[in-house]
Amino acid sequence: MAQQDMIAAIVKEVLSELNGGNGSASAPAANGNKLCYKVDYPLSEKRPELVKTATGRSLDDITLDAVVSGAIQADEIRITPQTLEYQAQIAESISRPQLANNMRRAGELTNVPDARMLEIYNALRPNRSTKAELQAIADELENQYDASVCANFIREAASVYEARDVLKN
Repeated sequence: MAQQDMIAAIVKEVLSELNGGNGSASAPAANGNKLCYKVDYPLSEKRPELVKTATGRSLDDITLDAVVSGAIQADEIRITPQTLEYQAQIAESISRPQLANNMRRAGELTNVPDARMLEIYNALRPNRSTKAELQAIADELENQYDASVCANFIREAASVYEARDVLKN
């Protein structure tokens, strides 16, 4: 039986790769390059093949039984950067560029551990950090987590905090 399961998993993986892979590359959208609200939203209904877990599992694989049995781990239920990019494309298709930018920033932050995110959030509160500390956080985001948009956001915040005199002395 284990051999049949392994063969089924291999076939599923091959079919997934033929149908656009595990989400690491942009999947072809209904309008050619980008997703569109009218055609593709909601993704779970109109484009479920695009929504994958971090390990490439589909929405159909995520069931209560799979979660209870331990076949699906909590980390697999988290949204992926690719799904957030798809949501950003949908937001752009209805002229919501700010929402699209927020989705892309969120996508960058999916690789940052939760505990570190909370530390960064607290560091951004007024009078909690020096400009150098905020610059170090920006460098960390950019270099360690490949989150350049968020890093620039922190750098901008540091400049604004300095102008408003809300940096830690």
